[in-house]
Amino acid sequence: TRPCARTRTSGTGRAAHDSGRPGCDNATMLATPDKPASPHAGAGVWDRSHRGLTIGLVLTVAFTAFEALAVATALPATVADIGGLDLYGWTFSAFMLANLVGIVRGAALIDTRGPAAPFLLGVVAFVAGLGVAGFAPTMAVVVAGRVVQGFGAGAVSAVSYAVIASAYDETVRPRMLALLSSAWVLPGLVGPALAGFVADHVGWRPVFLGLVPPTLVAAALAIPPLRRVPRIPHAIDEIAIRQRTGSALRLAVGVGAALLATQADRWLEAVPLLLAGLGGFAVPALTRLMPPGTLRAAAGQPAAIVVMGLLGVAFFGAEAFLPLALTEVRGQSAAASGLPLTLGTIAWTAGSWIQERTAARRSRRGMIALGLVLLLAGVGGIGGVLETSVPVAIAYAAWSVTALGMGIGYSTTALTILEHAPPERAGEASASLQLATNLGIALGTGFGGALLAAVTSAGGSTAAGIAAAWAACAAALVLALAVTPRLGMRPSDDVAREGAA
Repeated sequence: TRPCARTRTSGTGRAAHDSGRPGCDNATMLATPDKPASPHAGAGVWDRSHRGLTIGLVLTVAFTAFEALAVATALPATVADIGGLDLYGWTFSAFMLANLVGIVRGAALIDTRGPAAPFLLGVVAFVAGLGVAGFAPTMAVVVAGRVVQGFGAGAVSAVSYAVIASAYDETVRPRMLALLSSAWVLPGLVGPALAGFVADHVGWRPVFLGLVPPTLVAAALAIPPLRRVPRIPHAIDEIAIRQRTGSALRLAVGVGAALLATQADRWLEAVPLLLAGLGGFAVPALTRLMPPGTLRAAAGQPAAIVVMGLLGVAFFGAEAFLPLALTEVRGQSAAASGLPLTLGTIAWTAGSWIQERTAARRSRRGMIALGLVLLLAGVGGIGGVLETSVPVAIAYAAWSVTALGMGIGYSTTALTILEHAPPERAGEASASLQLATNLGIALGTGFGGALLAAVTSAGGSTAAGIAAAWAACAAALVLALAVTPRLGMRPSDDVAREGAA
């Protein structure tokens, strides 16, 4: 056991309160009028009541991680085979925009029907999307498959976060979240290299199709314990679910329209599309889906949500174009281009564990700022690889620094978001966290793809287009640093500032 009221965090974007001290009754201490005690207060992640759920969630995260790293590695080979460089960014953006809808739909179903139903829905859609992409004759069909896949991944992801918040006691969440972070290590070690080898020697299609069987196995292990997770009653009805799902759809459509506007050939087409996408759809929908004050980065949780979105823009926007830079600009094989992703996964996990060990002694604001500074240094470092005189190994070292900063900053930011949510609002907190992340990813990859397409269409090189995309990622990090003063040093600081406001 650990001292009462001490806050700890861990995991890749997951967080928890750690309360408990020798002689403390955890169940009593955690039970408050607004936050009832967990039904398994004090239980560990590997005890009989949690063992099956822990195994199922870890395996699900592991195969999801493998998919993310494998697809990113194989996409340059996809472009080389069927063309569609102008749609390269859309393979990521379409996934994430659909992911937004899946997250909201899944979170709403968690709060009304428990986690098993949205998890099953998500797995079916995810597998179907893999099949569509794997058999796609054109890049446009690959993008369509990624839409279906993204919806499914969103629902599954929402379940993972919400179950951690509602089914595990606060005293053991840090260990569970660190386990989920560690579930990325093995896929990070073998995923990019294996996907690159398959893409080089067999083809890119088996990279998609080969993920179907292990995903189904992981789902079969996870669903039975998910059915046993008790549902915390929450006052949300079918009308509210439809409203939230509709808002998510409008958000996805609005952001998609805005991204299309960046690729329009004429201002007369771009400006109306941009205004309609943002003003008519995206901003009103985001206002309904996020906590009050998010759009103005109000102190506490809203500011943390903004930082989370900017982290998504910067890290994943940069990551999407790193394999392309190594293959198209530096002539590396698909297998070699996956090596930075492997190193980055290890570094991200290391950052998460560093944050887990130091969060009780360090301020939230300071830890997030440290992560952002490391990210900014790393993104600047990978830019050097676009110069042929710079050793390719620089990309490996620089991306490791970037991922280390992400492991520290992402998990600390997620803590600030999740710790403000009572158990009955676990689904909504999960949705806010992941909506911010995935909206950031969609914007980072989509806008980066638009910059790449614009530069190459104007006669510029692929290297110049990627440089423009990475410059936008660096700008997002500078903006996130400007928001960090609105984050509290500890949760009590956030509450005090919100009350004063």
